[in-house]
Amino acid sequence: MSRNLILLSAIFMISCRVNPRATIYINGSIWTGVSDAPREQALAVEGERIIAVGSNREVEALKKQGARVVDLEGHFVVPGFIDSHTHLMSGGFQLSSLDLRDAPDPESFIAAIEDFATGVPAGRWILEGTWDHEKWGGELPHRSWIDSVTSDIPVFITRLDGHMGLANSRALQLAGITSGTPDPSGGLIVREADTGEPTGILKDEAMSLVYGVVPEFSERERDEALERAMNHALSHGVTQVHDMCSWKDLGTYLRAQKEGRLKLRISAYVWYTNWKRLSEYIGKNGPGNEWLRWNGIKAMVDGSLGSRTAWMYDPYKDDPSTTGLIVAPDTSQFKEMIREADSARIQVATHAIGDRANDWLLRLYKDVAEKNGPRDRRFRIEHAQHLSEEAFHVFDGLHVVASMQPYHIIDDGRWAEKRLDSQVLARSYPLGFLLDAHVNLALGSDWTVAPISPIQGIYAAVTRQTLDGKHPHGWFPEQSITVEGALRAYTSGGAYAAFQEENLGTLEVGKLADFVVLSEDLLEIDPVTIPSVEVVRTVVGGQNRFVWR
Repeated sequence: MSRNLILLSAIFMISCRVNPRATIYINGSIWTGVSDAPREQALAVEGERIIAVGSNREVEALKKQGARVVDLEGHFVVPGFIDSHTHLMSGGFQLSSLDLRDAPDPESFIAAIEDFATGVPAGRWILEGTWDHEKWGGELPHRSWIDSVTSDIPVFITRLDGHMGLANSRALQLAGITSGTPDPSGGLIVREADTGEPTGILKDEAMSLVYGVVPEFSERERDEALERAMNHALSHGVTQVHDMCSWKDLGTYLRAQKEGRLKLRISAYVWYTNWKRLSEYIGKNGPGNEWLRWNGIKAMVDGSLGSRTAWMYDPYKDDPSTTGLIVAPDTSQFKEMIREADSARIQVATHAIGDRANDWLLRLYKDVAEKNGPRDRRFRIEHAQHLSEEAFHVFDGLHVVASMQPYHIIDDGRWAEKRLDSQVLARSYPLGFLLDAHVNLALGSDWTVAPISPIQGIYAAVTRQTLDGKHPHGWFPEQSITVEGALRAYTSGGAYAAFQEENLGTLEVGKLADFVVLSEDLLEIDPVTIPSVEVVRTVVGGQNRFVWR
């Protein structure tokens, strides 16, 4: 039976029961994401699901049933973008907080903090910040820079990668951090060389010393942050996020779902130390539904390249005293938690950036799989930025998902050569090598570390043109991937990474009606112009959640 006959038969059966509130989208250029499928012109939605995909003539057969018609005016349509790695609540708070990402020098950094501090109510902290010291050459900020402009306001502002932060003297005092405070396991308190006094910079687990005294946000503040974050994500075409979150964040999402306030889909990966609590919750409530799922945990092996805490085999070029950190306080306990969580059939997603960290984690995954027996577990490595030559084959052999964030390529590529040798960088952010090795690739943003925009992510994955303009032909261009490869990794790749390929990732009859309308055809335009493409419409579950102008 031909494809058209199958589709027309399906339309005939559907049209006998079509709801008058169904919507038909016509005159589009629809990339369904189905392998080897042709472009389509139209699709029809009833309730939350797609009921027809085909030509205008085929799908318009439903018009007689009273369905609403939307003219796509020739725009490019793709399945809803799935961001496979976000910190959604942090993003919501960041949207109303101090933003230092673009501060080009220490003077601008200090001035922005001084200006923001004038509007901070008594008793509130200044948080977030997302500063990048590489913008001004790599000098780390110091508490003395900001003490005079923040007075008694406690400040703890993090670098954009979230692996180190700057505390002013007031915050250090509240946290009880002095020259006599020992470095916590998996963390580092940066100190003055002559006196041992803390400079204000805290790395990885040392940050917890301050976070432990930061006042909790109220439920109302958290709900408002979630609303801001969802609206921002939807404006960029994101219809689902895989959120690396806290147990309290999950509580915020559950509250929003109960009250009917979720606008996009969330797969929550809570911090791994909650695995028993999560297992018990799943036992009572199941793993969630199409809007909110909670069947995964997020763990962490090392830090970040920007903070020199990514765990590498070789010392850092610009600081030979260190090869980075393994941040797990107790590696034996860490391994046992991962094994037990997997035994409870909870999906495991683990942060690993350095080449040594990735190899260590792949060995752990292999050991866990052997001990717990074969099944479709879909272990994930979050970031997988710097890989050894052996790692590519191990990824495929274990069916590990590489959850990666391409914007880091064009951002970190401005300065990564200060940290690592070229032979390591040739295997860094290796999207091309991973796809060649048939590894399951899921792309995301790591928002707020990078912009949440999948358009920017696709541009980065395809061109690898660094933000400083110094690599017009791409930074290690052999690691570039095609636009179609990037689209798949942002759609069906993300769906697969969260066991949701039956409902999401492609535009097919019976699947959830999540799709994005774009102003230009990403597969036809010059890739260097991709950042200018606008999101025209974002549809989640058949409902318009964002419409451009």
